[in-house]
Amino acid sequence: MAPLDGLKVVDLTRVLAGPFCTMMLGDMGAEVIKIEEPLHGDESRGWAPAVGGWSTYFLGVNRNKKSVALDLRLDAHAEALRRLLAQADILVENFRPGSLAQLGFGYDEVARLNPRLVYCSISGYGQTGPRAGLSGYDAVIQGESGLMDVTGQPDGPPTKVGIAVTDYLAGLYAAQGILLALFERQRTGRGQLVDIALFDCLVSALTLPAGIFFGTGEAPARMGNDHPSIAPYETLRARDGLIIVAAGNPRLWVQLCDAIDAPHLASDARFATNADRLRNRGALKAELESRFARYPLDELLQRLEARNVPCGRVRSIADALNDPQLNARDMVLTIDHPAIGEIRNLGNPIKLSGTPGINKRPPPALGEHNDEILSGLLLPARP
Repeated sequence: MAPLDGLKVVDLTRVLAGPFCTMMLGDMGAEVIKIEEPLHGDESRGWAPAVGGWSTYFLGVNRNKKSVALDLRLDAHAEALRRLLAQADILVENFRPGSLAQLGFGYDEVARLNPRLVYCSISGYGQTGPRAGLSGYDAVIQGESGLMDVTGQPDGPPTKVGIAVTDYLAGLYAAQGILLALFERQRTGRGQLVDIALFDCLVSALTLPAGIFFGTGEAPARMGNDHPSIAPYETLRARDGLIIVAAGNPRLWVQLCDAIDAPHLASDARFATNADRLRNRGALKAELESRFARYPLDELLQRLEARNVPCGRVRSIADALNDPQLNARDMVLTIDHPAIGEIRNLGNPIKLSGTPGINKRPPPALGEHNDEILSGLLLPARP
């Protein structure tokens, strides 16, 4: 039995943070019922690129769900949702704060309908505070949080991270908050509101630059691929490509020097301690790259790995996704899709030894499960 088997999730989310959260719950056995507006559904269904008429964006975060098409402005459709919520364990929504309350589905109304329900709201800035009413999107939050200010080259502009990191963090925090609320419900019998803000989530990940600011009063600057507190912990050039080296303690620094036949560097006064290496980072890079240039990248990696020095290539997405390690860990799933054949998804990184879960149902067509879900509520399939 999957760990969340028997739990029913009503999913009123779209695009990424919410769908990522509910997919994680569905992977582990929860029944996830995705409520979509009838005409277009989740807007990401229309986002390019597409395979066989299906958005790759939508396919990536909507497996293990059932789709029901409802227009909550219509009385019959709103009644269908109420009946679903009366039976549900979890509601996840990412409307702008206040929007669902206007439709009669705010937290207070739904808690009266089903006091055991865990109600998770994901929004840009949360349900409270002076910015609560504002919309929030990943790119905006990356800018507002300060993340862009510490990302990029020192002489370049602030830079966005290459993925929607805000949404993924929010989805993970939402799933964690939901599980915490379910655990509490076992003791009290009552659900509660889980309030997740994209802004909070991304700021929470800035512990290193925040610690520098809190401790020194100075905001850290952009440092490209350098680390503000450790050296060498960065990308360096070998003869035929870039390598990432992470010598995060004195032992690893000595092992790195041994691996490249340069024990004299470990005893060089300029590089004796981590603080010394940070002060003399330019000279350190020059010395290391001079030694690295003697080796093809493959040989350099072998030398470092043989001495347990953390290191790696700077790989393309294609190279990374073809790594046999991912297949060994079930991190690339092949799913049979009735409309377009086999699709590949990234797997769930949570590996449980006793109840692994990981269902593999394909993402649903818009309204695909109206008949199944609504007839079970004694409602017409097309209310």
